[in-house]
Amino acid sequence: MRRVRHQPDGGPEALVIEEAPVPDPGPGELLVRTEAIGVTLPLVRKVREAVAPVSLGGEVAGTVVALGDGVTGFAVGDRVTGLCFSHGYAELAVVHQAMASAVPDRASAVDAVALVRSGLVALSAYAAGRPRPGDAVLVTAAASAVGTLAVQYAKADGASRVVAAVGSAAKEAYVRALGADEVVRYDDASWGDPVDVVLDGVGGEVLGPAVRALAPGGRLVAFSSGGGTVDAYELLVRSASVIGFQMAAVARGEPETYARRRDELWELHRDGALSPRVFAEIPLAEAARAHAIIESRRNLGKVVLVP
Repeated sequence: MRRVRHQPDGGPEALVIEEAPVPDPGPGELLVRTEAIGVTLPLVRKVREAVAPVSLGGEVAGTVVALGDGVTGFAVGDRVTGLCFSHGYAELAVVHQAMASAVPDRASAVDAVALVRSGLVALSAYAAGRPRPGDAVLVTAAASAVGTLAVQYAKADGASRVVAAVGSAAKEAYVRALGADEVVRYDDASWGDPVDVVLDGVGGEVLGPAVRALAPGGRLVAFSSGGGTVDAYELLVRSASVIGFQMAAVARGEPETYARRRDELWELHRDGALSPRVFAEIPLAEAARAHAIIESRRNLGKVVLVP
């Protein structure tokens, strides 16, 4: 089978296609013939900063072709999507059954990859912000795969005002079409009227203005891999708080919550309240080009690799 291998210090050739043996699914694991593979900013950053080879795990969707011992609830031929912790950039990938979910007949593999993982982050980060009826919500990286779904979900959940923060004017029409009531740019002197909840998927220098956008008692949910620091005084004067959020903690520590939100995603998709957006479908062998698109932050929605 073909898969992509990371070789550090490889320059433009850091991601190379190679032939590799077909993996054997272990206990509780599914072997999936991939039809779509999601590209995420955290993995792109990890590859960029790596000094040792990175195993390219991530979101995959496709058809189950083999089962490991003890698998329940899945059969060969099922269409699934899930998180693969190693060698996900491949024609065949191993997914643990706890990280897998069925793909409805009406949905494509590309839709599944664009919806499930990014949607779980969007819904769970939103819930971590403890939104109340009528709250105003601001979403940074609003044109990203997660941001695209977070804007739609906040609107569907009844937020009184949804503000989309983006890096360029070119993204304004896109986020307004998703339902954003207002759009701000990171370099704007003011981000408008205060909001109750900020969902921050950027980090770094964006954290400062994001905290200053909070109303008294507001909550900022930091789920970016971009790091950054927060001025404690800015929190003090607003009686505001910052909540760190990581999807892996929910997947490992709250499996029932993880499963419930996954089911909610498909229901919202079925009802038309959540629509994943795909910016580009790129051949597996051109994974480096997909990473370059994410690095440039020019994507509107999800970037997907297709074997």
